[in-house]
Amino acid sequence: MTEDQSLQENGNKTIGTFVAEDYRTAAVFEKYGIDFCCGGQATLAATCQEKNLDLTKILQEIEIVGKEPVGHNENFTAWPLPFLIDYIVNTHHVYLKENDEQIAAYAHKTAEVHGAHHPEVIKIASIFAKIATDMAAHLTEEEEIFFPAIKRAEAAVSSGKNPDAQDRSLIKSELEKLRRDHEEIGDAIHRIRHLAKDYAIPKDACNTFVVTYRKLKEFEEDLHKHVHLENNILFLKAVQL
Repeated sequence: MTEDQSLQENGNKTIGTFVAEDYRTAAVFEKYGIDFCCGGQATLAATCQEKNLDLTKILQEIEIVGKEPVGHNENFTAWPLPFLIDYIVNTHHVYLKENDEQIAAYAHKTAEVHGAHHPEVIKIASIFAKIATDMAAHLTEEEEIFFPAIKRAEAAVSSGKNPDAQDRSLIKSELEKLRRDHEEIGDAIHRIRHLAKDYAIPKDACNTFVVTYRKLKEFEEDLHKHVHLENNILFLKAVQL
């Protein structure tokens, strides 16, 4: 294969595929502001063209990352579905349950104190309050309905049986709804980043303001990994069931 053919082939891969194959490539995409979770279905070539980025340079950086051995704890695509589900719940769902209300409270307090001089924090507080409410319902739906159905279907397949028709139907309908939820929440956190000017701290910021922006940035980073694991790995495996 020539260099041009290799460039074209890799450029036509979706961003989600790169990250599903090797999560360490996420660091490259983060560096260039490329959305690898909700925007994971776009090809790398199309994204580079849209953002006026150097495709060759990004592929070279991805290649460098890929030369390092992948530890088992990073090889998410190789994990069995039940194990991946438990990891998502114990890592990302727990993070959200422990932090969402606190971040919402910080954002509300920052809006009260600094809203007059920084009207963007009022909008940020409002957007995040809705994210926290929507996310609570989303997590409950996954943990009580979607994930148990996947585990039942996977157990059936592992024992050589067909998954229950009701579980298959439930998985299909839940996949559509959960993907929409991810897009809405992803769009909302991107609006927050835009309003916060990439979480730049104003000179007159108090400690609560600083903590709010740092926690919002941390939330976004966790969300990217969380949604990637579901959209680009878990959901694709669930479809195969």
